[in-house]
Amino acid sequence: MNLAIDIGNSSCKAGVYGAGKKEYVKYSACQDKSFVEEIISRYNIERAILSSVLRESPGFITLLEDKGIETLILSHQTPLPFEMSYKSPETLGTDRLAAIAGAHNMFGNSNVLVIDAGTAVTYDMLESNNVYTGGNISPGLVLRFRALNEFTGRLPLVSKGDSFGNLGVNTVDAIRSGVQTGLIFEINEYIRTLKKKYRELKVIITGGDGKFFGDKLETGFILEPDLVLDGLNYILDYNA
Repeated sequence: MNLAIDIGNSSCKAGVYGAGKKEYVKYSACQDKSFVEEIISRYNIERAILSSVLRESPGFITLLEDKGIETLILSHQTPLPFEMSYKSPETLGTDRLAAIAGAHNMFGNSNVLVIDAGTAVTYDMLESNNVYTGGNISPGLVLRFRALNEFTGRLPLVSKGDSFGNLGVNTVDAIRSGVQTGLIFEINEYIRTLKKKYRELKVIITGGDGKFFGDKLETGFILEPDLVLDGLNYILDYNA
């Protein structure tokens, strides 16, 4: 069986795959390696793949090596099932590579926009000729809320919430509405703009805040919370 590990800015995820099917997914704090140890004890893991947005992976590589599990560390040099025209692949986050691979696995030979709404919101474009042409990076909800609090003198730190209107009637509501509505406008406009350029554009949304935006966007999309894990497993099989 395969084990895919995605080390993000806020949390870690691991997925177990057998015969191309997802068997199990677990979320945890990145400092806690016990959830991976638990997975290894429950499943016959033969190969693993790891993606990390952190400069140092918190002990997972050593753990896998100590267990004798063949491990692929995803990088820009890893053979991928799609081509890239990105000018600085060495700076491209491996989570973005994995998400694009997941999109390729779902919709090969299609124009696909991948939106990963997490600590940062990334927009990545895979064209129908199976070439990754690039994307954009924008602050996510938490970063926007924190920026207003940390870079001003009196604005409070506000958290996201489902109840908000277009205009706030107090300062907390104004911040919540401004941040959340602003990001919704941003995502909607990216989708509208790219749909004008690409025929039959497919849109996939993933990431920790992906579900939050689920019923708040104007246009159709596919919500795939485990897109990065699925893409990691796809890359691991591609390199078998």
